[in-house]
Amino acid sequence: MAYTIDIQSTKRYPASYIRAAASAANEAMLHQQVSEGAALTILLTDDEYIQELNRQFRGEDRPTDVLSFPAGEPMPGNEGLLDYLGDIAIAVPVAERQASEKGHPLVAEIQLLAVHGVLHLVCYDHLEADEKEEMWDAQRAILTRLGLENIQPTEDGHDD
Repeated sequence: MAYTIDIQSTKRYPASYIRAAASAANEAMLHQQVSEGAALTILLTDDEYIQELNRQFRGEDRPTDVLSFPAGEPMPGNEGLLDYLGDIAIAVPVAERQASEKGHPLVAEIQLLAVHGVLHLVCYDHLEADEKEEMWDAQRAILTRLGLENIQPTEDGHDD
């Protein structure tokens, strides 16, 4: 299926980070059977910018690894047009610290965070134990399809 994944950044990051985020988001959308033509944006950013987003939208004055901003209901009359899922912000420095702590490559952590963000955009959550189990099962299945079956989420970092 064809999806539109727009990768933006607040600074210049290596192309491998961009490819990792895009491929993981694409795989998550495929796994979740998101309708063809759907789109989303991923912002690769720094600690300061994500901290500002976290403060503004969640009331938490600290950096976090990933934030998701679902687009909501489509505007009336836009049926059949591009289905915009929303935006995902990934803090590269937080991802780098988490990858280092867990002993895997930074690009794998970026992929995990992109998958996690997409799952939030398609209505998964992890506030309740049963929701978390369902979300983690989907996340694990997608990461396995990406060849990252040993990558596990960081429990403390998620503030989506």
